[in-house]
Amino acid sequence: MEENLREQLVLRQLDEEHIQQFNELLAYVFQITDADIEESGFANKREFIKSKQPILELSKVFGWFDDDELVSQIAIYPCEVNIHGTIYQMGGVTGVGTYPEYASHGLMQRLIMLALEKMREDGQWISYLYPYNIPYYRRKGWEIMSDKLSFDIKDTQLPKTTAPPGYVERQEVAHPDVYEVYEAFARQHHGAMLRSDFNWEEYWRYENQDERTAAIYYGANQQPLGVLFYWIAEDVFHVKEMFTLNEEARQGLWHFINAHFSMVDRVEGDIYKNEPLAFLLDDSQIKETIEPYYMARIVDVAEFLREFPYAGTAKPFHFEITDPVAKWNNGIFSLSWDEDDQVQIGDEPIGAAVKIDIQTLTCLFMNYRRPAYLHRIERIDTDKETVRSLERIIPDMPAYFSDYF
Repeated sequence: MEENLREQLVLRQLDEEHIQQFNELLAYVFQITDADIEESGFANKREFIKSKQPILELSKVFGWFDDDELVSQIAIYPCEVNIHGTIYQMGGVTGVGTYPEYASHGLMQRLIMLALEKMREDGQWISYLYPYNIPYYRRKGWEIMSDKLSFDIKDTQLPKTTAPPGYVERQEVAHPDVYEVYEAFARQHHGAMLRSDFNWEEYWRYENQDERTAAIYYGANQQPLGVLFYWIAEDVFHVKEMFTLNEEARQGLWHFINAHFSMVDRVEGDIYKNEPLAFLLDDSQIKETIEPYYMARIVDVAEFLREFPYAGTAKPFHFEITDPVAKWNNGIFSLSWDEDDQVQIGDEPIGAAVKIDIQTLTCLFMNYRRPAYLHRIERIDTDKETVRSLERIIPDMPAYFSDYF
């Protein structure tokens, strides 16, 4: 049955004429309703579909067709991300879906293989995606890279703040100073996306940005140092995201939130890195919920390791890697450093062996979990000295990722 079905289907790249079919498949798989579209600020479905036109113009989208009907698809967004201070090209996987009557025939497996091949051709050594099914994507080589922490604070638990040396202005979310602060923030924070105009459009696609406000904190020298995206509804102050360049800006924006004490009963919001808010409050008995957010996958091990900004050097060792999809990642990848402390990547088994799968390798280098922990739970098979080397050469900074695509 699978063989017969595959014979009647054609795999090809989508172009602009397929935008309606692309969105109809997306809406069916993820059950996007007209109400969802209206809440996002679009007047109707046609306007929503038109807004996604750039996806097919700027991204690579592939799909299976039954005659002229699109039945399964995958999209690759072109992105840039900060990996421990080095800017990598990243392939953002999204729009993944298959109509149920075409499921279980290996269509998505082939699409994922094709997507990884295209990312490799385009120099995208790493890929991110939002996982609607974590076990499924783990089997395809992705692993959790970041968390989302949601908090709920009563008005009486708001932090006691003093007046900062700077000031806050309320502006539209597309104010130029918002972009300036975020660009600087993303270059400071491992894992973060450097947002192009296209990425900013995706950031707001499923929210009505006309109903959101940007509170911008300016220092005493009038330099923008922090941004808070928020809205107030039904006596609740909602924090979409807060990004700051220093502690002064963080305190200044919390002082602004605190000024709403008489207007709201609670403050709810999200933080996109492993940094519990409770520790920073006088009354730490607040409600915090942590859940996995995004997943990542190294697309090309050799090239990723070659560009990686190591925090130090180590005795030569080699990875023995298994990858369930990308065959070019299966094998030996050795690491050694020359007299100028520049890493050399080879394919000979020099030094100690580190046996690891592609998911755990990604987790390791994205620093979602440290080497010693991964070794303790037997996700890494090597000796203790090499674990100490991994601890030394991999920077210890949690990933921050707040986008959605």
